[in-house]
Amino acid sequence: MTGAPGKSLSRFAWLSIVAAVLSIALKWAAYRLTGSVGLLSDAIESVVNLVAAGLALGMLGLASRPPDEEHAFGHSKAEYFASAVEGALILAAASAIAFAAVQRVLEPGRLERLGLGLAVSTAASLLNLAVARVLFRVARRHRSIALEADAHHLMADVWTSLAVLLGVGLVAATGWERLDPVVALVAAANIVRTGVSLVRRSLHGLLDAALPEADLRALEEVLARHRGPEVQFHAVRTRQAAARSFVSMHVLVPGDWSVRRGHELVEEIEREVCVAIPGANVMTHLEALEDPTSWLDAGLDRPASSG
Repeated sequence: MTGAPGKSLSRFAWLSIVAAVLSIALKWAAYRLTGSVGLLSDAIESVVNLVAAGLALGMLGLASRPPDEEHAFGHSKAEYFASAVEGALILAAASAIAFAAVQRVLEPGRLERLGLGLAVSTAASLLNLAVARVLFRVARRHRSIALEADAHHLMADVWTSLAVLLGVGLVAATGWERLDPVVALVAAANIVRTGVSLVRRSLHGLLDAALPEADLRALEEVLARHRGPEVQFHAVRTRQAAARSFVSMHVLVPGDWSVRRGHELVEEIEREVCVAIPGANVMTHLEALEDPTSWLDAGLDRPASSG
């Protein structure tokens, strides 16, 4: 029994692309107005946002494809590739920002028209904040790691912008130009943390990680309602594949039960699991409770001697 995953989320990736294009234009203008390496770092990160949003768009399109003969479980894991690459791009952006900041520490430059530059950059940051909030909400609803990665990327951009705006504001107030690249270095360090987190989570997903703890508790509550002297479970396994959740289990019942009775039980269990874990794909295998061979396949690999 399969719960239908969310429909294509490509339109939200397009929203991210539009926001990235506008941010690049605004932040590049702010950099050209002021000459601030902090604002340049902000513009560089927005370029990475655009590339990442394009990648997310492509991977979301692939992930939404229906199962086929070569991919019987669907294509949802494509989202993990988008998230991993986006994390890597974040790290690349941080490196570029750090390089530019170090150069400016060694050779300080005079900043100009700071008020206008700050106003333009602030507008870009507010745009990114609004889009990030939308993406976070949609990502949680549809369990899309690609959109969540995009949202994290935009929020990293927002935090970078706040740090840069603070640094440029302090330069304007104190006249100490080296504050500008120092703040850019701090922003780069924060971006690195976000990038590493995204890469680690994506790799974890590619390794067939179990469902989140809340879903596992919901699954156990369903099984507990049916578990008893005549009904037992083993080989209960779960895995998360971006928006798709997979649950498999062996259901053990008395061997003298009719096929109809056993089938009705597993159908009921599958329905309840799909209610408890929306969008879950549930697979059950019915076995005789008193048959010793039924207990030989509790592990992932059934012993060869079991027949």
